[in-house]
Amino acid sequence: MNDDAPSRWPRLAASSPPRIGELALAMVASLAPDDGDAAEAAWLRRARLHLPPLPMTVLAGRSLADFDAAGAPFARLRQALGLAPIEVLTVGLCLRVELDAMAGRALAWLQAPLGEARPTLGLLTAAFGPLALDDRAAATLIGGRAVETGLLRVLGTGPWPERTVALAEGLVSALTGCRLAWPGITLVTEGKDPAWPPSLALAWAEVLTGLGALGPCLVTVRGAWGRDRVELMVRAGARLGRRPVLIDPDQVAPEGLGPLCLAHALLPGFVVETEPGEGRPLPPLMGFKGPVIAFVAAEGRVTRPGYPSLGWTLPLPDPHERTALWQRALGDPALAASLGPIHLQSAARIAAVAERARGEAAISGRATVDRPCLLAALRRAEVDGLASLAQPIEDDIPDAALVVGAGLQRELALLRARCVTRERLADGLGAAIVARYKVGVRALFTGPSGTGKTMAAAWLAGRLGLPLYRVDLAAVGSKYIGETEKNLAKLLAAAEAQEVVLLFDEADSLFGKRTEISDSNDRFANAQTNYLLQRIETYCGIVLLTANARNRFDEAFVRRLDMIVEFTAPQPAERRALWRVHLGDGHALGDLELNRLAAMAELTGGHIRNVVLTAAVLARSEARPIGYGDVLDGLKAEYRKLGWTLPPDLLNTTTR
Repeated sequence: MNDDAPSRWPRLAASSPPRIGELALAMVASLAPDDGDAAEAAWLRRARLHLPPLPMTVLAGRSLADFDAAGAPFARLRQALGLAPIEVLTVGLCLRVELDAMAGRALAWLQAPLGEARPTLGLLTAAFGPLALDDRAAATLIGGRAVETGLLRVLGTGPWPERTVALAEGLVSALTGCRLAWPGITLVTEGKDPAWPPSLALAWAEVLTGLGALGPCLVTVRGAWGRDRVELMVRAGARLGRRPVLIDPDQVAPEGLGPLCLAHALLPGFVVETEPGEGRPLPPLMGFKGPVIAFVAAEGRVTRPGYPSLGWTLPLPDPHERTALWQRALGDPALAASLGPIHLQSAARIAAVAERARGEAAISGRATVDRPCLLAALRRAEVDGLASLAQPIEDDIPDAALVVGAGLQRELALLRARCVTRERLADGLGAAIVARYKVGVRALFTGPSGTGKTMAAAWLAGRLGLPLYRVDLAAVGSKYIGETEKNLAKLLAAAEAQEVVLLFDEADSLFGKRTEISDSNDRFANAQTNYLLQRIETYCGIVLLTANARNRFDEAFVRRLDMIVEFTAPQPAERRALWRVHLGDGHALGDLELNRLAAMAELTGGHIRNVVLTAAVLARSEARPIGYGDVLDGLKAEYRKLGWTLPPDLLNTTTR
């Protein structure tokens, strides 16, 4: 017998099934009787011809490696896990059964009356037992690395000899090298983007250098969304010599995940929705000792016991890099120069908005993207994570529609300037400011209902060119302990990462005063308020809150606000302007009638809006302009709704 016989076997390409399966099947076929007319018996006799004339001592040694293609997924897996010969042959046989229907039929015939198409422990012990060189073949298989890491599964609850052995789901295609097909896993195939901001590339390269020095390590990344995650994974994979994949831990099948990463030399990147106070364990990667990356939310953490951990937050590109990204995406240097310094967008967000802007231009028939298309894209681009917790406000409020006094105009102009300069506001200031400065802007609009607080928020968002989302307090709040904080964390993280202006209407219901603790409800309510106070201070986006009065808020929260803007009831001159901007040109009222309305109807803008809409209904039904009588009828309806008495002097004039 020639111990070098396996070297004469032709090596197959890495994409071919392991030849070890042919050897395993031949050894199983040696158990079949030499006679028999069944097609399965004849097939097994032919399979037996592949059994090389080698002593068991050779097959039990490293010569098994010669039956597999060098560098193939199964070869990498066998070496990394240190599989025993009986495990190697079992994996090969299980794989052959999954790929060849006749192999399953033959095993079912051989294992009659059980009729199992997959091999049983009894069959494996009989065929491969001599390789164990003792009487512990079944125990070696059940307690070995293949079963421990999820590469093999032992199925059934009956006696050991009748239990079947199978490959973990998804490993069939993985071990043949055909393709990566695994629920919850996406192979990252894009190349490195040469235009990715240099500052981000340099910072990530430093993290990867530290990762290489630590060896197997968990890197927790915050602040990365969409295409930025892909770019980080591509660069990490190129640096570490691994194939990057993004994994959804809620969708992935954990059994055999470690062997999968070993077989394909993967770099796993988990996308985990962490929540405040949560330490979420990653799915087990049994047997895998390579680096792992986890993309997490702004709060919460992930764990992998026994692994050293690095934490890193993806920074925003600097203003010059953002300008370059806008210019590359839009091809308009002037437009890019106006966007880069003001909009605190990530590289991924800029790419997404630019793509939407090109779509807006195509829909409107424009050859290139102009400012209106870009502003529409900024306000309408899809915002992940907000749909269930907030609703977009797409009102376009022109300057003429925002009727406020001169003092309030100055306040709103100052707030707008604060938002525009927020990124560099602390530059050159004292150490006490620089040490704790955050780029977020927090403003409270207070005043009676209908004085224009929500309209002012829409006006501000429009001047900043940012989407405005009104928070759905009913969706955010929850009766379950801790759920409100989790919803708010998700909301704030999504808005912060994608530069969305958040509007909390009637915000005192969430940010109200803490109370004396008399029962458990008070304790949990105060804990919720404490969380909000801490989170709002570190929030890096723009948040606007409205309330009827400021005295309903906790003093600690008021201290954290950048501005409080008071909206007062309009005075006669402002009310006259409000009547004009609401009536427009489709009315027949004279100056005296407008003056009378402004002087005597002490209403806010919201009430005036209701009156004009009612008057418009009356006038449109008769196809004529709005008259003073229509306005009076609208006033009567609004005063009745408010429970007020209509001033008599408003009636002392000619009606329609």
